[in-house]
Amino acid sequence: MLAEQVQSPPVTAESHRASFFRQSGWMMIATVAGGLFMTAVLFLSKAIPKSEYGLYGAFLSVAMFIPAMPLQMVLAQQTARARALHREHELSGLIRAAWLGTFVIWLVAAAVVLVFQGSIMAQWKIPNPVALWLTLPVLLFTIWLPMFSGVLQGQQNFLWLGWSQMSQGMGRLTVAAFAVLVLHYYAPGMVLGILAGLSIALVIAIWPTRSLWLASPRSFEWRSLLRQVVPLTLGFGAYQFILTADTMLVRGCFSGDDSANYVAAGTLSRASMWLVGPLATVMFPKIVHAKAKAEKSDLMGLVLIGTVILAAGGAAGLWVLAPWVLKFMFTSSYAQAASPMLRWYAWAVVPLSVANVLLNNLLARSMFKVVPALCVLAGVYTLALTRFHDTPVTVIKTLGVCNVLLLVVCAYYTWGVKKSKG
Repeated sequence: MLAEQVQSPPVTAESHRASFFRQSGWMMIATVAGGLFMTAVLFLSKAIPKSEYGLYGAFLSVAMFIPAMPLQMVLAQQTARARALHREHELSGLIRAAWLGTFVIWLVAAAVVLVFQGSIMAQWKIPNPVALWLTLPVLLFTIWLPMFSGVLQGQQNFLWLGWSQMSQGMGRLTVAAFAVLVLHYYAPGMVLGILAGLSIALVIAIWPTRSLWLASPRSFEWRSLLRQVVPLTLGFGAYQFILTADTMLVRGCFSGDDSANYVAAGTLSRASMWLVGPLATVMFPKIVHAKAKAEKSDLMGLVLIGTVILAAGGAAGLWVLAPWVLKFMFTSSYAQAASPMLRWYAWAVVPLSVANVLLNNLLARSMFKVVPALCVLAGVYTLALTRFHDTPVTVIKTLGVCNVLLLVVCAYYTWGVKKSKG
């Protein structure tokens, strides 16, 4: 036993590095595979009217607007911390409380949507209420999936996390293709595909985490929890808002064709984040675990270098191949209008991807001084969007400027502000 303890430090360091590359590689494969299935859904745009595809993009943006990232990262942080400190029974109580609480909130929101259904349909130019009705369970599962994905991430159970992501794409494509091509349900059929993919992914995420949420719950210290949860929620919420707000604005300010072109450019540009996102996904719980154990971790530097290379390479590829990619993925009518948007959008997401790494590192280490600055930036971005949106390209340029500012803020709080010794 003593010999094992003496030899453990170097072995542990090597195993941590090896497991990071192994898990990151698997998550890249899973994320790219799942993303390819979701991208294949875009081929269905050739079989539906442009206005219907733009409407689908609006419903999709509403689902994206759900604070999925904050939910996942809060549960990931709490799970990693609870396992490091052997507080699994307190974690069980937290998971159950979050599960019930989110359901109650969704129930109230769903009732409000149904009461104001007529106004919503008129504002968004929705011809068929079925798509709106299907969006309601989509929103619920969009809340629950990141919760249990976060538990998997905090467990560092990346095997099942990857399968959950892949199954979501497979389910979405299969059901949406059948609904659109066979049943001729256009926007409703696409939303039905989202619901099917979420349902399958949710089951796969819930089952492997059952040992945690089925454990006998124990009360936890709310004040201590809130000191962690509130800044995590606000920080990642501000990031997700910056990631998704532009699509919702475009739907309300431009025609169906313009919004469809914008959705096409945005979807393809954000697809480059499939390569870089898994690096931060694997890094986050490891840094949380290391901090809880008072251990050192040098993962951020590796992840940052890899993210810069992959994100810039993806943007350069889309810049060069924009017309061909749009013609291949969509109908030829998209190529001329969406190509300028795609070229601007591809580079706009590069600073967003790099900032994601720095933000994950900051919040994993509980360096919450960055959060107020992020909230202010989100407010400034909202104001800018309401003033600078004369064309879709102007909206993308506004997004790009905001993303650069986001990167500057995260870099400043990473290297420019001295860490407090507490």
